[in-house]
Amino acid sequence: MNENAFPGREGSDREGSEKEFLARRFESHRSHLRAVAYRMLGSSAEADDAVQEAWFRLSRSDTREVENLGGWLTTVVGRVCLDMLRSRKSRAELPLEPMETHARVAGADAPGADPEQDALLADSVGVALLVVLETLSPPERLAFVLHDLFAVPYEEVGDIVGRSPVAARQLASRARRRVQGAEVHDADLVRQREVVDAFLAAAREGDFDALVELLDPDVVARTEVGVTTGAAAVAKGASSFRHFAAVARPALVNGHTALAVFVENRLDRTLTFTFVRNRIAVIDIVTDAERVAELDVSLVDAG
Repeated sequence: MNENAFPGREGSDREGSEKEFLARRFESHRSHLRAVAYRMLGSSAEADDAVQEAWFRLSRSDTREVENLGGWLTTVVGRVCLDMLRSRKSRAELPLEPMETHARVAGADAPGADPEQDALLADSVGVALLVVLETLSPPERLAFVLHDLFAVPYEEVGDIVGRSPVAARQLASRARRRVQGAEVHDADLVRQREVVDAFLAAAREGDFDALVELLDPDVVARTEVGVTTGAAAVAKGASSFRHFAAVARPALVNGHTALAVFVENRLDRTLTFTFVRNRIAVIDIVTDAERVAELDVSLVDAG
C-alpha cells in the first residue's frame, strides 16, 4: 500500500498525541486551579466553569514557548474569575453557597463533583472568609486571593487586573485590612450583639441616619428573591422593617449573631449578620419556611 494513501493520518495521530499530553499536563494542575477559582468565586459550580474555560483557552493556544504552565494557567483562571465577578457585580448577584447552612457542602450534588474535595475546600476557606471576600471589589478580591493565598507576584496580579504592581499591592493591602478586621470581630460576639441591638432599635424607630452609621458602606442584604447593596439602600429597606422589628428577638443562627422574627408565636424569618470592623457587612434574610426549619436557631437574652 502506498504510504501516502492517507496523507492526513500521521498529522492527525500526532495532533491527537499532543492533545493527550496537554490534557495530562492540565489535569496535573486541576486541583490547584479549582482551589484558586473557589476562593475567588465562593461557588463550586462556578469554580468548575472557570477551570473548564481555562482548559478551552489552553487547548486553543500555542503554549510551546510557555515555561511555567502552572503560572500561565493560574493567570488564565484569574482573568476568567475576574470577568465572572465583574459580571456578577453588574447584575447585583451573589452566590448563595457561603451563607447556606454549613452542613450542606456547596456543589456536592453537581455532576462530576467530588463531595469530599468540596468539603476540604469549604473547611480550608471558611464560610466567614468567603462572606467577607464577597464585600470586596473584584480587583481587590483577586489581588488578595492570588497574592496572599497563592503567593502570585504583584507584577502578575497587576497584569491580570490591568494595574501597575504598586496599584496591585494597594488593592491587596485594602482587602487584607478588611479581612483581618472581620476575623478579629467575628470572635467578639458581645460587640456584635451590641451592634445588632442598635440596628434593631434604629429599625424600630425608623432612624435612617442611625442605620447608615451601623452599616458598612458596601453592605449586602440578600433574601431568596434578590440582593440589595450599599448602606443607603439597605438602611431604607431596614426602615420599612419596623413592623417585624417590633417582634424580632436576639438569636444565634447556626452559631452566628442574628435576629429571629416570630409571627403568632411561629418563627417566620431570620436575619443573620456578618461584620467588618464593627459594622454590619452582610445581612442574610431567610423567609422560606423550609429553609427556616433547617436552621439551628437559639434565642439569647436581650442586652
